[in-house]
Amino acid sequence: MGDVWVVADIFEGNFRKVTFEALSKGRELKEKLGGNLVALVFSKDAASMAEKLKGYADKILAVTSDAFTPSFDLAWSTALKELVQERKPSLVLFGATSLGRGLSPRVAAGVGAGNAADVIDIDVVDGKVVTKRTMYGGKVIATVEFKSEPCFVSIRPNVMSVLEPDSSLASEVEEIKKDVDLAALKAKIVEVVKKASERVELTEARIIVSGGRGVKGPEGFKVLEELADVLGAAIGASRAAVDSGWIDHSHQVGQTGKVVSPELYIACGISGAIQHFAGMSSSKYIVAINKDPEAPIFKKCDYGIVGDLFKIVPLLTQELKKALGK
Repeated sequence: MGDVWVVADIFEGNFRKVTFEALSKGRELKEKLGGNLVALVFSKDAASMAEKLKGYADKILAVTSDAFTPSFDLAWSTALKELVQERKPSLVLFGATSLGRGLSPRVAAGVGAGNAADVIDIDVVDGKVVTKRTMYGGKVIATVEFKSEPCFVSIRPNVMSVLEPDSSLASEVEEIKKDVDLAALKAKIVEVVKKASERVELTEARIIVSGGRGVKGPEGFKVLEELADVLGAAIGASRAAVDSGWIDHSHQVGQTGKVVSPELYIACGISGAIQHFAGMSSSKYIVAINKDPEAPIFKKCDYGIVGDLFKIVPLLTQELKKALGK
């Protein structure tokens, strides 16, 4: 048995929350695998960023290269593949983000190892790494057991708890310089286009207010935005709303959109089709607002309100403002 590695997920100069979720889970798994917990930071400023992870890992590998740019997994994968082959960890954890979903299988294939994507649980049973992941739009949970090492696993964000830093961990930082030949890579980043938004990114959100066909148009989302502002929530949408051109595709939740796992998901005017449910089924609490009492969403939610969202949501917003003192 060997070490547990966690590849830190960096977004706009900061570590995503899923990095700390993976490190917290890794702290538990290292005891069962008998190795150390190692965090890996890939960045031009890896050494300074590594300081933020002290107390979360036994050791931190600060891997630097001029080729490293945020979320460019082709450059990262070259360096990570070499490190895995050199140091032979037992388990490598990633966040199931746009970065981790590309990086994990790419490196796993490169070293001839197995990969489990978007898992909702992971454990070590009788010396073997065992994971659980949803399939068929959340209808079943599959158990995936690895037969050999190293094991590559990406963890769905917001499904695992974050532990406080442990001052007893040494958190020694080892700086590694990697030379990556950019000319040998099959792709390069030409431009990054970002939309300005003050809201939290959808996959990182603790609370999501989501709209579907029932919002009736782009103006309907303004009602949801007022509720989201009070709660500090992100705005989500069903495919029907996106396909109608009422809101940008970046807000889409579902099989053809983003998979989210917030603590609270408020579905407004969403029928609850299986394609949408697949993207938010792991939410801790689901609240549904729909005027159709037969809507499938009511069979899947924790709390349901039958009624017109254009009457209910403003009332809910008003009461929450009072309760939260806003």
